[in-house]
Formats: sequence, C-alpha cells, structure tokens
Amino acid sequence: MRYPFLESGCWIFDLDGTLTRPVHDFEHIRKELGIAPQADILQAISQQPAEERRQLNERLDQLELFYAEKARPASGVLPLLDLLNRRGCRLGILTRNKKDIAISSLLAIGADGYFSDSAIIGRDEAAAKPDPHGINILLALWQKSSNDAVMVGDFRYDLEVGRAAGTATIHVDDRVDRDWPELTDLKVSSLTQLHKMINF
Repeated sequence: MRYPFLESGCWIFDLDGTLTRPVHDFEHIRKELGIAPQADILQAISQQPAEERRQLNERLDQLELFYAEKARPASGVLPLLDLLNRRGCRLGILTRNKKDIAISSLLAIGADGYFSDSAIIGRDEAAAKPDPHGINILLALWQKSSNDAVMVGDFRYDLEVGRAAGTATIHVDDRVDRDWPELTDLKVSSLTQLHKMINF
C-alpha cells in the first residue's frame, strides 16, 4: 500500500524516543520532582504556585540536560533525514523539552545540521503538545499548509498534535501493544522501515 503523505514536503519530528533511542526514565523524573506517577509532568508543574513552579522547572531542566547528553540516535535516523534533506523537504522539531536541551540532543546524535534554529520548537516557543500551536508556527514559517505536512512521533501526544493541526501522523514504535489507531495514519516499527517506505 502506498501512502501519498510520504511525498509530503514538510516533516515535523518529535525528538526523544523518535529521533533518539528512549533513555528518559519518566518515573524517576516524576519522583525527583514530587509528581504523582503517570501524571503529565508539564501540566503538574504549571499548577504549582509561582516560586515552587520556578524551582521545579529548574530541576526539570537539569534532569532533561542529563538525559540529553546521553542521547543516542534511533535506528535509521540519519539516513532518513539525509533522504528527506536531499529531496528538499522542510524539517522541524516539535518537543516538550526546551530548545537548548533539544539542540544538545541533536548534537549528541549528529543530526543538528538538518534543522535550522527557527525550526526547533520547544516548550518556551509554543504551547506544549498536544496543543497544535507548535505545528502552526512551523507551517507559518515555511508558508505551507497542514496538507503538505507529516507529524512523526512515538507517543500519543505526537499523534494528537498532528490530528489537531490537520497533518498526517506517523507512529514510530516496535511495540505491538502500544497503539492509537484512531490517531495514526501509518505505524512503523522504526525509522529504518520508514526510510525504506519513502525510498520505495
């Protein structure tokens, strides 16, 4: 089966667990921040009083930088980005991390050269996923419509944000028991598989 959106000119990627191998221990992060298990970390922090919120954000920055420096490339990431770059596609990052943390991760995996600074959207540049604000910023930057864009990620928020913005969605995950079919246009086990499908 051929998917027309694989010919899209704009590709927006989640970062952690999508372009990088999963290294974040979110339960450890929640424990360090005193946040309930399974709670949305950013939402939980935002509901705290101002001073506590500031302290929690500082600690979160420290934890995220720790994990960013441990980032390793996901299987197939550089060949995929190279193919899309050679095709003249616009490439963007939409992450719940801060931009400088995202840049550290991209440097760690050797992918920083594929993304312009203005196309790296973190939580200080836009409302956090699944709010479509970040995708809308990128589409405005590129002067493109959602019909020519794809959102690629490994978690429900990535698929929800794509749906909210009107883009196609690709779920990257090799776990068979982790699916959101109502939010997903295509599920692949890895970026290597996605690369092969685009290059077919």
